[in-house]
Amino acid sequence: MSTVGLGIPAPRPSPGGAPTAGVPSDGPLRDTFGRVARDLRVSVTDRCNLRCTYCMPAEGLDWMPGDSVLTTGEFIRVLTVAVRDLGIERIRFTGGEPLLRRDLEEIIAAVASLPSRPEIAMTTNGLGLTRRIDGLVAAGLQRINISLDTVDRERFAEITRRDRLDDVLAGLAAAKRAGLDPVKVNAVVPDRADLGALPDLLAYCLDHGYELRIIEQMPLDADHAWQRARMVTADEILATLRTRFTLLPDPAPRGSAPAATWVVDGHRTPRGPARVGVIASVTRPFCGDCDRTRLTADGSLRNCLFATSESDVRTVLRTLPDEEIDAAIAAIWRGDMWRKAAGHEVNADGYRQPDRPMSAIGG
Repeated sequence: MSTVGLGIPAPRPSPGGAPTAGVPSDGPLRDTFGRVARDLRVSVTDRCNLRCTYCMPAEGLDWMPGDSVLTTGEFIRVLTVAVRDLGIERIRFTGGEPLLRRDLEEIIAAVASLPSRPEIAMTTNGLGLTRRIDGLVAAGLQRINISLDTVDRERFAEITRRDRLDDVLAGLAAAKRAGLDPVKVNAVVPDRADLGALPDLLAYCLDHGYELRIIEQMPLDADHAWQRARMVTADEILATLRTRFTLLPDPAPRGSAPAATWVVDGHRTPRGPARVGVIASVTRPFCGDCDRTRLTADGSLRNCLFATSESDVRTVLRTLPDEEIDAAIAAIWRGDMWRKAAGHEVNADGYRQPDRPMSAIGG
């Protein structure tokens, strides 16, 4: 694929030119383009208690069988290898909906107790968060993103197929009371008809001290109904927000963050100027700065959100002698990262959507 616009240097030559040639045998997770994975996204379940129209059908999906999902101990072991042996510095727990894992606090506490403790974050829809936020923070949770596409009750119910707006808003407030700062809001714009309500959502976040992130809808829906021409773009999002707010360039360096951010003129938080971000994975790819690797709930490694292949570590966990497991996981992970492509091909002719939907990959 072409790497024009992705900000990616030419790959370093590998002996023999094969994708698996030259895989490092130690050190952090590197790919052939010089990128190093420091950020791990962990999907702890593919199940969800909402049915968002852009994610899954109303009747839900065929969930992973229970015995295929990693156990508490298996998750802890893989995450220990990631932090101790592979240089992972940040772990974000996702789903599906991660709060559907009753052992989430136990997993977080184990990760937080590692000698080289990573930063621990979670992305959630917020349902049930009021009951668990204190325990999660006590276990070691440091950052949180809560999904909220609209503050209009009727539209929220249409998008999610559930009348649960009050629960999400209560979860946001609970996260703030628990001391997590900033509390970030993740929003998708399902339809151009929803654009007009974006300034209201930003106003709500500014009034309550939350930091809004608006995400371009990506081709990861279970129905495979995504169409590039129908997607609301970053340019449209920003133009709509500017009808009510003045957005200034953010002087803070973006680094490897997926969101490009702007300062909202005239608004402040206790941390400083208020900001809003846009994650434009489709129209403004940031693959050249990507530092992510992924672990699915059933123990598969993915080097890209849009990858069409993955590497299995569950079999290693369940079949190898105990003393061989950690080294085998590390070797498989290094090989998976080494094969990472220059960038996703969403904008290329013939793009093929991953077989797994977002709920099974993890956000």
